Amino acid sequence: MNCIIIDDEPLAREAIEMLIDQTGNLNLTGSFNTPNAAADFMGSNIVELIFLDIQMPGINGIEFARTIPKATFVIFTTAYSEFATDSYEVDAIDYLIKPIKFERFQKAVEKALTYSKLLKANDADNNIGQVTDDFFFVKADRRIFKVYLNNIHFIQGLKDYVVMHTENQKVITAMNIKTIHDQLPKEVFVRVSKSYIINVKHIESVDNNTVYIGTNEIPIGNIYRDFFFTEFVTKNILSR
Repeated sequence: MNCIIIDDEPLAREAIEMLIDQTGNLNLTGSFNTPNAAADFMGSNIVELIFLDIQMPGINGIEFARTIPKATFVIFTTAYSEFATDSYEVDAIDYLIKPIKFERFQKAVEKALTYSKLLKANDADNNIGQVTDDFFFVKADRRIFKVYLNNIHFIQGLKDYVVMHTENQKVITAMNIKTIHDQLPKEVFVRVSKSYIINVKHIESVDNNTVYIGTNEIPIGNIYRDFFFTEFVTKNILSR
């Protein structure tokens, strides 16, 4: 997978270059200190993945991510955890906090590689059939899958696709996240951010900014937080 780095700090770029060298699955084609320099490069080169800092002089990483081609994935790299929710509002693959540990870096890269393979294997006209009380059929990877609602842990919007994370697989199909949310039972499936829908039956714990489902940390968006906590958390807390 061809990738580039955008970060205004030379030491940060060097650290990410070292991590990339250790993965074996990435081809670093450029390292830039400004988004504008990277944009010029992307105009004539194929870039599949960007490691993108957020706080930079001029245009910041969030703003730049809104301008890149839909086929390019973004992994944000930053020293500030408070930007995590904003990063998922622009369909980021992952969000890494500096200093970045190799194990965490590798996990983000594997996610990008997996999604890339899934997207390339899918037809452009995928969609889901009528949702029953228990299941629906979905066209994905040139097949039709039967997906049981109870088996869906969460759904992630990614560019023009949605990724359904079930107990034992990921099913990806070409669909807007709002479209699939409108067809699911609202008493079970709640949208917690622009990019995520969760099955409340699989929640293990929550804090003010995150829903924890298995090993997955799902960010809670600011405009969805009050509704989620009021309807699905606060009123179900056991009283003393």
